Amino acid sequence: MVGSVSLVLGFFGIFLPLLPTTPFVLLASACFMRSSPRFHRWLHEHKTFGPILDNWHQHRAVTSKIKVRGALCMVASFSFSIWIVSQVWLKVALMVMLMTLLTWFIRLPVIDHLADRQENH
Repeated sequence: MVGSVSLVLGFFGIFLPLLPTTPFVLLASACFMRSSPRFHRWLHEHKTFGPILDNWHQHRAVTSKIKVRGALCMVASFSFSIWIVSQVWLKVALMVMLMTLLTWFIRLPVIDHLADRQENH
């Protein structure tokens, strides 16, 4: 169930700028690894989701496009949450969570293939 919901959210993230794709696809892959090997294999062979998963599983890295988009989405969603809550302690807690998450995310390695040439494989 969690894998399916994550996959749907990841799919919508392709088209909606404030919804990140990568974390949901990674979660779906992890959920399907044991519950449905067929869906797990399908995800890894998918033309859109496959490269994201391969980059993560082989290199523990994301592309620069994913990194920029993910950081912007985090800042936008946390900013909205900080703006909406009224208690100061919640605002501070959300800010601390944002800084912690952004620090981890920005430190992820970047892997970008400039061309489909032999030296990139």
